[in-house]
Amino acid sequence: MKILAIESSCDETACAIVEDGTKELVSVVASSKDFHEKTGGVVPEVASRKQLEFIFPVLERTIEDYCEKIGCSDKEEAVASIDALAVTVGPGLVGSLVVGVTAAKTLSMAWKKPLIPVNHLVGHIYANFLGDPSEITFPAVCLLVSGGHTDLVLMKGHGDLAYLGGTVDDAAGECFDKVARMMGISRYLGGAVLSKRALECKNPGAAKLLPRPMLDQDNYDFSFSGLKTAVKRYLEGAPRDISCTAREFEEAVVDVLTVKTIKAVNHFGVKSLLVGGGVSANTRLRESLKNATEAAGVKLFIPEPRLCTDNAVYIASAAYFNNVTKDLSEIRAEPSLNIMGLT
Repeated sequence: MKILAIESSCDETACAIVEDGTKELVSVVASSKDFHEKTGGVVPEVASRKQLEFIFPVLERTIEDYCEKIGCSDKEEAVASIDALAVTVGPGLVGSLVVGVTAAKTLSMAWKKPLIPVNHLVGHIYANFLGDPSEITFPAVCLLVSGGHTDLVLMKGHGDLAYLGGTVDDAAGECFDKVARMMGISRYLGGAVLSKRALECKNPGAAKLLPRPMLDQDNYDFSFSGLKTAVKRYLEGAPRDISCTAREFEEAVVDVLTVKTIKAVNHFGVKSLLVGGGVSANTRLRESLKNATEAAGVKLFIPEPRLCTDNAVYIASAAYFNNVTKDLSEIRAEPSLNIMGLT
């Protein structure tokens, strides 16, 4: 089954065609990142205008690349070989989502193809099903860690999720970006910049100078707002080495994510841990989870970095494995959708 998926939840405009939920055939991504760097953050109006500007060129490029890949004679033949469409319906910026949803519904009517709505957060988890997912066993614990969300769920099977816990305030990625801005090292998408600075620390301290929030609580919730405040107070004290402060902050976040996640893994006795979201590209987090899962005898599944950020490949994969089509009149942008929506 070949699915063409559209992703437009924020500042990336993406389209992909995936076969049987595991084989990536074509993927095209256009980003308005350069425009948001000028303002130090995503401006929703700018993001939606760029989505309008990019959506049709991205779709056209996707069909052209797909036609070339399968050796078809024309675009009509390429479209005929596509079995279904999928689209991110939420969460995200409402204006950006509307662009993708409208395009998908239009194509669904024009091409007479079924349309599958997809939860963007669940999609991140399905980045792990690209390639060979045969070693993934259910139930599995899933950690979603991104700029706007930090959630732990138990996946009992496709379309069968149980919520375990999540952030009660700032998400991990959001905290990374805010601390990077606070340190004066980046105004936009500062998490990656902060991690690079952390590598420059020449004298990492043995002592834990920053708190590890909520580790003493018997739940699977996270809180990073207090950690952000602790960094602010730490910086207001004596002159600090920014690189070593970045390292200590990163270690604090990674410690919390790892400990809470492995706690869930052990409690539910699972053999698979699936990780997704933009922060899952963080090298230190990947190392920590790898070490922790090896010690626990659990198989770690974490996407290659390019599939951690927003793309349509995992949207197509999620659509294939969940495959819940809806009448077009029922499909709409849902900007406030949580990870349990559409399951």
